[in-house]
Amino acid sequence: MEGAFSFVVDPNAAATDAKAHSAKTALHFSGLEHPAAKAVTEFHAALKAADASAVKRLLAEDVIIFEGGSVERSRAEYESHHMAADMAFLKDLSVATIEHHVRVQGDSAVSLARSKVSGQFKDKSIDHTGMETMTLQLRGGNWQITHIHWSK
Repeated sequence: MEGAFSFVVDPNAAATDAKAHSAKTALHFSGLEHPAAKAVTEFHAALKAADASAVKRLLAEDVIIFEGGSVERSRAEYESHHMAADMAFLKDLSVATIEHHVRVQGDSAVSLARSKVSGQFKDKSIDHTGMETMTLQLRGGNWQITHIHWSK
């Protein structure tokens, strides 16, 4: 047949793409079903929503926070120094998590995350990748954040 056109459909092509996507997801996201991870996610949502009560509930009294070369050595110090500024900063920005792993061992957990932060803040264009490390402890049946290290 002159001018005939033929092609072969690979029935595994879509499955291969789905497997590759699943492998990439597993590479960038793990442990998020654990209650410790849910506490981290709730903390992020509370900061963005300016829910000071939820932020304070999720932070241990003795939390240590490293950010921008500074240190805050308690929940009260964070509340009086940077919490409101962090909430104002995040309010109108887009934060997309690009990698997040939570590892739990007994009553302790570590959360490692990278996020793409973009938008406008005080007439300034924001576009950076943020890095976050948190440690958590199970205290009184609740996961509390005992350490945060934020950098970009």
